[in-house]
Amino acid sequence: MGASPAPPLPTVSLADRIDAALPQTQCTRCGFPDCRGYAEAMASGEADINRCPPGGAEGIVRLAAITGRGVHPLDPERGQEGPRALAVIDEDWCIGCTLCIKACPVDCIVGASKLMHTVIEPLCTGCELCVPVCPVDCIAMVPVTGDRTGWQAWSSELALEARERYAFHRERVERERRENDERLAAKAAQKLADLEAASTLTDPQLLARKRAVIEAAMQRARAQRAAAGAAAGPGEAGAGRASDDVATPAPAPGGRS
Repeated sequence: MGASPAPPLPTVSLADRIDAALPQTQCTRCGFPDCRGYAEAMASGEADINRCPPGGAEGIVRLAAITGRGVHPLDPERGQEGPRALAVIDEDWCIGCTLCIKACPVDCIVGASKLMHTVIEPLCTGCELCVPVCPVDCIAMVPVTGDRTGWQAWSSELALEARERYAFHRERVERERRENDERLAAKAAQKLADLEAASTLTDPQLLARKRAVIEAAMQRARAQRAAAGAAAGPGEAGAGRASDDVATPAPAPGGRS
């Protein structure tokens, strides 16, 4: 009896190969929500390969080899190639607004509402997304790689870690959104169960109208959750904004903390 045939190897799409060649800083300077979105746009022909400042000139060469397209200079509208920078928070000016925590795509900023925030420097990708959201302008980007720029200032290992942390971030945000929706739905259901006691209204017609409004809102919320789940697909989390004021750092690959 012959040996069983080997299982087929998983198919690696062009978007997968392109995504693997990106630095995974999730900076959005390419004009897309994240590195995966840019990879898919390149794979479909929607976007050119010269829109990633963190990857720089070397990144364009790598993408050209994968896509078969010509090498072009970095699109100046997307920024300039430069040394890798880390976000540094001026703790004397930080007001604890948590906006930078919510903006960070890799959960490398920790803190709580009205308390000082700080950046976990080894985990910062230099995306700069925390800078514009700070209402007191207390975040600075400090270059840390000297004259090294692009992929010379980055590495495949750092890119892999950033990708994993971004995936954890997306899952956390989706979980918090779902849990918040469930809390609101439970609160609405509890109020609806005894609307007469929960409301200051006493007129039966007004109570009936309020009940109809609450039931319609709950139905819309259920439909939105179902649509979001169908769009995400099995095992896939949607991106969104964090709902809590405290961010828990994602576990780093290899047991790093």
